[in-house]
Amino acid sequence: MTASSPSYRATLSTYLRPHRGRVVVLMLLLLGSIGLQLVIPLILRDFIDSAMAGSAVASLTTAGIAYLIAGILNQLLDAGASYLGTDIGWSATNRLREELTSHLFSLDMGFHNDTTPGEMIERVDGDVTAISEFISRFLVRLIAAGVLLTGVVIVCWFESPAMGLTITLYVVAVLLFLIRLRKVAVAAAEEERETSARLYGFIEERLAGVDDIRSLGAGRFTMTRFIPVMRDFYTRTTNAWRKRIVVWVSANTAFWAGDALALIVGVWLTIRGSITVGTAFLILQYVQLVRRPIEQMTQELQELQKAAGGIVRIDQLRHLGSSIADGSEVMPAGPLAIEFDDVSFSYEDRGVLDEISFTLAPGKSLGLLGRTGGGKTTITRLIARLYDPDRGVVRVGGHDLRTLRSESLRRSVGVVTQDVQLFQASVKDNLTFFAERPDEEILDVLERVGLGPWIRQLGLDTTLGAGGQGLSVGEQQLLAFARVFLQDPGVVILDEPSSRLDPVTEMLLATATERLYAGRTVVIIAHRLETVRLADEIMVVDAGRIVEHGPRQMLAADQSTRYAALLATGRGEILGDTRP
Repeated sequence: MTASSPSYRATLSTYLRPHRGRVVVLMLLLLGSIGLQLVIPLILRDFIDSAMAGSAVASLTTAGIAYLIAGILNQLLDAGASYLGTDIGWSATNRLREELTSHLFSLDMGFHNDTTPGEMIERVDGDVTAISEFISRFLVRLIAAGVLLTGVVIVCWFESPAMGLTITLYVVAVLLFLIRLRKVAVAAAEEERETSARLYGFIEERLAGVDDIRSLGAGRFTMTRFIPVMRDFYTRTTNAWRKRIVVWVSANTAFWAGDALALIVGVWLTIRGSITVGTAFLILQYVQLVRRPIEQMTQELQELQKAAGGIVRIDQLRHLGSSIADGSEVMPAGPLAIEFDDVSFSYEDRGVLDEISFTLAPGKSLGLLGRTGGGKTTITRLIARLYDPDRGVVRVGGHDLRTLRSESLRRSVGVVTQDVQLFQASVKDNLTFFAERPDEEILDVLERVGLGPWIRQLGLDTTLGAGGQGLSVGEQQLLAFARVFLQDPGVVILDEPSSRLDPVTEMLLATATERLYAGRTVVIIAHRLETVRLADEIMVVDAGRIVEHGPRQMLAADQSTRYAALLATGRGEILGDTRP
């Protein structure tokens, strides 16, 4: 999609329509201010001509007072219009931020794996801020400038045809000249924003991994990689500003030419006796008056150049669709069966699962064992429908996941991972994800997971640090369990939640886990054999295939099984990490 006027009009109309009442008030303020700007030079013209004609002091005083009142009112109206325009611009684009963020959340994991958080932040914040500034200035300056230019031309024609013709030719020539420069820096500005997104993405990734960078002594390597990114950002930004300077210098040259033209025409008409000295001054005043709106147009065209790239990228992002289409069916309540029917899956060109088929009855628990990269985590991701299989069908509760509404699936499948995500918000908001839930219900759940004394001391409204700062790993995991209890899903996926806990906290978590099993279908990714001691069934996955699956007690009793061998040797360490 290219940057074009229809894109700007569509963006403006879509997000300004809900604010049309305030836009009308803004237009009235602008019209009042413009009218006063047109009247003030006329008052000065009459004052000069009256003074030169020897008029009475009283009439001159009246003209001076009128000039002061008009000037003060103009400043008040201009300030009100600027404030209201900025408020409308930010209010309108806040809706765009909300919609864009919601759209990003709806995109599939393939997009999020390929796009850094820094790039997404630049789209939602950087590009939208540029559009917000453009909208506020567009309303206050660009439209006002156009109306003011039209008003000056009309008044000049009424004053003198020669004066009107001169001003008209000047305004038209300058505008046509600037319009030709309109697209000079659009491409460069778009490149600048893209480079900025890459820079922020690079910084965000390195800051997220600062512990590893410092502990492994990779600081010099990181800076070596950082320098080319900064050099590219500097080069493209400098190039964009050079092109913007061309517009600025060209506009100022036109303004200086206009001042000279006004003086020449004014002096010539005065010498001929065609106009008075006051009218000659009026010509100069009006030429300088049109300089401001033309200059504002030039500045806004520069802002438009910045916003143009943002509008293009935002339009492109909004037109990106998820490869995971939403269905229309709703999941039933209660424990749900899980079925994999000849499922195969690949991450891009790397095969992970190959013809996986199994069934887990409602209310049963399944322990997933296997080496790192065997496909355990991928199985759980398919159950949560973070991805769709390349071949085969995944069913939960008898429904093909592709036919289900995503909202219904999210309510029915709860996930507890090793790395718990906590937000800089209250304990209550972290548990409910900002939904309304009774405090009594939340406190009861926290008691059930063993955090009763902790929450009585802390309180539900206490703000947690970003990423769970100030909490132990065990407290974070127990909070994740509390989230699942509040969600009350029919299926629960556990990614070895006790792998990083001390023995005391692990006992609390084991008690919470037993309660979590009741009335739910549970899938556990296990790194240690102790984790699956309560599982009804065991499945061993290796190289994307099921190599063993059956009731836990039966597999443990059969000495020829891999599970029995693991129990006999205690080699739980071979299970390793879950990342495929």
